[in-house]
Amino acid sequence: MAQPNHDPMTATADAGDVLGAYLRSQATAFLRGLRLHEEGGSPRTESGAGADGADGSDAARSLRGAARRISGSLATFRGVTEPSWADGLRTELVWLSSTLADEHAYAARLTRLLDALHRLSGSPRVPAARGTAGALTVGSARAGALLERQLTLARTRAHSATLQALGSARFHAVADAVAVLASEVPLDPVAARGRVSQVLVPLAAVAETRLSAAVSALPPAGGPGVAPSPYDADHDGLWHEVRRLLRVHRYAQEALGGDVTRPAAAGAALDRHRDAAEAAAASATAARTPRIAPATAYALGVLHADQRHEVEAARRAFQDIWLPQPAVAPR
Repeated sequence: MAQPNHDPMTATADAGDVLGAYLRSQATAFLRGLRLHEEGGSPRTESGAGADGADGSDAARSLRGAARRISGSLATFRGVTEPSWADGLRTELVWLSSTLADEHAYAARLTRLLDALHRLSGSPRVPAARGTAGALTVGSARAGALLERQLTLARTRAHSATLQALGSARFHAVADAVAVLASEVPLDPVAARGRVSQVLVPLAAVAETRLSAAVSALPPAGGPGVAPSPYDADHDGLWHEVRRLLRVHRYAQEALGGDVTRPAAAGAALDRHRDAAEAAAASATAARTPRIAPATAYALGVLHADQRHEVEAARRAFQDIWLPQPAVAPR
């Protein structure tokens, strides 16, 4: 991948000034999200619908985004900060981001699966089970009810875990540390005085190299002249790792003032990949529920296959964005 073009003025600036400004801005965004969460409260309904639910989701999303950007930047540019401080805060922010993400993930997964069931049950392209007329129509309602029970229970547990985390001394310690970060960034006094082009850009290049290696390890997703690899759910982990590394790369480019349009688009494709892969896993888990009716199992099987198709489409979309095929010159 070609190195992005950075602002020449940024390249000659002090590394500490540029990194410090980015970290302070993200710390401010984190505190703003925290304030919105405290003012709006957490969702009070199971569905999270309504103004309070929307505000709570926006606040949690803001908190997660800022936490990821801070932790990712501390990982990439660790050598420019005080390492022990950076390692400790990064560990806590990863914990917080993961905890906050779970409730939203279960809710989004349920919505995705119920929407897919509704779409599939009305599609003439989906064949009915042999000898079972209308099996998908009959089974989809039961499958939806089963998924709703399982995922709503998981979401309720995640909601309780989120409330517990946000009320814990651990969270308040993280919030206090981020509040300090908003005004003062603990930097290495020597590395911080170096130029961005000499200090930050090489560190960002390391993150990009790791991403390139992970992308190279992916199985072919198909495309013009390229046959896709046979689907294997065990490969999902490789794609999830690329998603993580792409996000770290994107945040590094943000800190340097680079253009992140392409990484953002590629990341959106991998977000869809993650969502579809986890939805497929949820439908497979539901299908293993003991003593469910054959029509329910059939509907869940169709749903699983549908989400696997979504996984493959997201892989191809990422490939088209990140690894576009060279144009063929006319003869």
